Amino acid sequence: MQLVHETAAEILKAVRAPEYILPTLLFPLLFFTLFAIVLTDSNDKTLYLLATYGVFAVMGPALFGFGVGVANEKDRGWLELKRALPTSGIYYVLAKTIATFIFASLALLMIYLVAGFFGDIRLSTITWISLFTVHLLATIPFLMLGLAMGFRFATNGAIAITNIVFFGLTILGGLWIPVYQFPSLMQSLSQLTPTYHLAETALAVIGVQGKAIASINLVSIFVMSMIFLVLALWSWKSHN
Repeated sequence: MQLVHETAAEILKAVRAPEYILPTLLFPLLFFTLFAIVLTDSNDKTLYLLATYGVFAVMGPALFGFGVGVANEKDRGWLELKRALPTSGIYYVLAKTIATFIFASLALLMIYLVAGFFGDIRLSTITWISLFTVHLLATIPFLMLGLAMGFRFATNGAIAITNIVFFGLTILGGLWIPVYQFPSLMQSLSQLTPTYHLAETALAVIGVQGKAIASINLVSIFVMSMIFLVLALWSWKSHN
């Protein structure tokens, strides 16, 4: 019951903060509609951007919900109060994770609906489910990265750092502009980002990339996620 109450509180808090919920849900949808539907007449490009913008859609709830949200609650003394309560701190993280998954799912479903109804994207049921699974699981490394930043920085610093990380990973990972259009140096640097490998995995699910490439991407995602997990645990212990 403690987890249910914590999760409900997180959802209510997000709903009461339109400055969080609106950009999180609407910006990916608006950008996808503009660049993948309005400004293109190519079904192949729409399909490509569906895979990459799905990763973009889950980054916001994870990085800002944890990075900025945790930093804000830490600065206000909320985390100190929760430490004094006879409950495990893991419920705090789990509740934020569940709430993030819920908002990420909503952002994804809206993009999928636009892609299907206005972009004429036709995928099999199993492919839609697989794509949704990959996109939703893409939230996990950003959760851990956001948690690390939230514990390490104060609110103002967390806002600045999170925005830099958010837009840096978005652009360099090829979520807005395909990586193959980058100069050779940027193409090499992009392979050091989780966004690149997550986007490549999503592209593999819809048949744009080969399965062998996706296997390499999965290994890279796992290694980077472990690095973010270590950073998150280190930041957690430093705070406590």
